[in-house]
Amino acid sequence: MLGKLLVIGFGPGSFDHMTNRAQTAIQESDCIIGYKTYVDLIQDLLTDQEIISTGMSEEVSRAQAAVKLAEEGKTVAVISSGDAGVYGMAGLVYEVLIEKGWTEETGVSVEVVPGVSASNSCASLLGAPIMHDACTISLSDHLTPWALIEKRIDAAAQADFVISLYNPKSGRRTRQIQEAQRILLEYRSPQTPVGLVKSAYRDRQHIVITDLENMLNHDIGMLTTVVIGNSSTFLYDNKMITPRGYQRKYTLNTAEQRLRPHERLRHENEPWALHQGINTMETAQRETAVTVTKVATPKTNTLDLALEALSKVQGRSSKREVNTVHNPVVSVFELAVSPGIVNKQFTPKQMITLAEVVGDEGKMEYTPHHQIHLRIPTANPELITEKLKEAGFVLEPLGDVFQLKACDFCEGEKKDSIPHAEELHQKLSGLQLPKELKVGFNGCGMACYGAVNDDIGIIFRKGKFDLFLGAKTVGRTAHAGQPVAEGIEPNKIVDVVETIINEYKEKGYPNERFFKYFRRVGEIQGYTYQDMTPKIEIEPAPCGD
Repeated sequence: MLGKLLVIGFGPGSFDHMTNRAQTAIQESDCIIGYKTYVDLIQDLLTDQEIISTGMSEEVSRAQAAVKLAEEGKTVAVISSGDAGVYGMAGLVYEVLIEKGWTEETGVSVEVVPGVSASNSCASLLGAPIMHDACTISLSDHLTPWALIEKRIDAAAQADFVISLYNPKSGRRTRQIQEAQRILLEYRSPQTPVGLVKSAYRDRQHIVITDLENMLNHDIGMLTTVVIGNSSTFLYDNKMITPRGYQRKYTLNTAEQRLRPHERLRHENEPWALHQGINTMETAQRETAVTVTKVATPKTNTLDLALEALSKVQGRSSKREVNTVHNPVVSVFELAVSPGIVNKQFTPKQMITLAEVVGDEGKMEYTPHHQIHLRIPTANPELITEKLKEAGFVLEPLGDVFQLKACDFCEGEKKDSIPHAEELHQKLSGLQLPKELKVGFNGCGMACYGAVNDDIGIIFRKGKFDLFLGAKTVGRTAHAGQPVAEGIEPNKIVDVVETIINEYKEKGYPNERFFKYFRRVGEIQGYTYQDMTPKIEIEPAPCGD
């Protein structure tokens, strides 16, 4: 029996603003999956459900885990604040399902439970700022190229939309909100009202009403929604009001209206509309006659009419070839490259190739793991990978995948274990895992490349292998891996490591590091966990965790 996916938007966070369906959906679920801050917000609704909470940037792993559990027959709640279909988890869950060949008829059942979006909840605290046409724009450029976000801000500013900015600023992203302000000031008055709402309807709710010129003088972070008025938005008694335009047709300060009800929608009383107020009987008859003529003697079909209109707007031929013209989709292609698992030397040709494929718009970053991470805006990633392979690079994906970090085997002098390192890489390279996992492989007992400090450490010593598991690679309580086996025969080491990693892949929680998984389960493939945390008193760090 297949289970069910409940993709739930629970609103701003307070129970008063959560729908009844959202509350019952949470309570009827077997598993709750969500960003750990969101799980904390619904803590009082939880009973005995299995809880899987992850970090902020682990959306894909959350969606994959949810689909997997639902396919096992469980009812799974994937929670989002606000509305799950507005920068939430709904779209991503469907994308993961589609990748697996899901159909509504034969696959797991999916219900998207709507919630109050941040734009709406914040607007309610500010007054009535989005009474007219409005849009939302996320300033996070982790998934969307900044050049495209700039175009959207510019277009919305020109079109006089009320704009709600999501994800305006973080500890590392500080320029985006500054650039957004610069673009908006090209089209709007510096005195345009702006509302800053942090943690709407939560314990730390904070509201500031300012203007476009001074908004950066206030605290803005990831929990802030920035609502920017349009050209008609005004302030009254610390409330942002965007008029809909009723004052054009109605007298708001008297019960007796200038126009009678049947007169208000006449064209002559709407000079601002597309018809420009023209509504004489003669014009109406002429328009009707033209319409009849077109129906009686059609000269072309609707597609040709549309293409002709498009050609006049774009100044191009009106032939049907116009229909095939399209702009390629440009996205940021990310990957890691290295000269080899054993080889650590880059060639001049490889460096030239890197410069060519990255260009002026891309980025290169050298890492401690003997790789260069590439981030390249492109509509043709296949062409890039082809050029890199021709230059002799080893290519690997980024993210929560298996990575092998091997030593240089003393420039090949200590070569006996190299075939086993290459076999591991060939079998497991790029394998998707709950969290990024690094396997350190050292070709002699010196272990000078620090294999014992990786998630899994493999050291070749006296013709056999020693195995270390569960190093804590970062943090104030970092420690080496636990030695779990000595003298593993060379013909068994690949199978041993592959079995351990496959268990972690199947049973690890999303975003759960390998050492945490080892600690939680207590035993992996017969190897028992021992606490390796240093027993020392540590003062709290002034910068937090």
